[in-house]
Amino acid sequence: MGRPSFMSEKMKLLTALLALQLCYAGFHIVSRVALNIGVSKVVYPIYRNIIALLLLGPFAYFFEKKERPPLTFALLVQFFLLGLLGITANQGFYILGLYYASPTLASAMQNSVPAITFVMASALRLEQVKITRRDGLAKVLGTIASVGGATIMTIYKGPPLVHPDQQPIGSSKMNDDMLEMQNWTLGCIYLLGHCLSWAGWMVFQAPVVKNYPAKLSLTSFTCLFGLIQYLIIAAFVERDPNHWRIQSGGEIFTILYAGIISSGIGISLQTWCIHKGGPVFVATFQPVQTVLVAVMAFLTLGDQLYSGGIMGASLIVVGLYMVLWGKNEETRVANQDKEETLRKHLLDADSKIEGLTGVSDAP
Repeated sequence: MGRPSFMSEKMKLLTALLALQLCYAGFHIVSRVALNIGVSKVVYPIYRNIIALLLLGPFAYFFEKKERPPLTFALLVQFFLLGLLGITANQGFYILGLYYASPTLASAMQNSVPAITFVMASALRLEQVKITRRDGLAKVLGTIASVGGATIMTIYKGPPLVHPDQQPIGSSKMNDDMLEMQNWTLGCIYLLGHCLSWAGWMVFQAPVVKNYPAKLSLTSFTCLFGLIQYLIIAAFVERDPNHWRIQSGGEIFTILYAGIISSGIGISLQTWCIHKGGPVFVATFQPVQTVLVAVMAFLTLGDQLYSGGIMGASLIVVGLYMVLWGKNEETRVANQDKEETLRKHLLDADSKIEGLTGVSDAP
């Protein structure tokens, strides 16, 4: 009788995970469309974070009244830094990388975030590396594979997998190819900055959550400080009022999608999926997003697939699964050690009780 219920819950989780990856895949495409139609690279994330804050703020205020600790100056400084890493740098580098590269490349590069996070956490002694064990070796090799894949994608574009129409050979085509390669490399560098800031945000967030366990409020404060930082940047670099005006239905759609679907529904879905399936299980579905983005970008934007990108993305995905497997194996071994230690303590306690009982019953 319990089996149908289990399958039903499993199907709900799988459906939610696919919907989550579809939401994020759509965000890559929509953001590229926003850049193509001329939406400002500074105004776009500002509107996105305003919508996200309006969605998250009320829920955080009403649902976390009891568990929200009082604000201190130290917490405000930490929120400011989280906003700088998780919003300003993260989204800024992403938009610039997407502008110079492609949605497929952006999604593929994001698969390296777990490996980068592992390196940062290890450097800060937040993560233990035991290279003599299988889990430690898997995490190290997975990190090397992910970094190697990102490096290949940055320095080697390779020939297109789907050949375009023949173009006349000449200096004009050669110049176009050189400019396209420069944009590809520049886009990869910006996307690497996006992945580094995203990983740094997750590493820094871990100790902050211990002092401030109200997660919705923490996310809201992060959005608020990121929004303030973006407004300060906009005051210097985006002074043209025309860039702030929404002039078409396409601009409205892209901004609403980014704020509601990606930031609002996406965060809620991801939280639910992590609660039901765990962070490792959710992370294993990240490559599905890359496949969806590649298909959607090819069909809607006419983006090319390049051999260098496929090679690098494949290495990154292999590295991702090795890191996740190592982390999962490390958790399993740690749980076994805890059970063994507890069992040993219980046996020792039983032996002591038996010894005391034997002494007290002796004539």
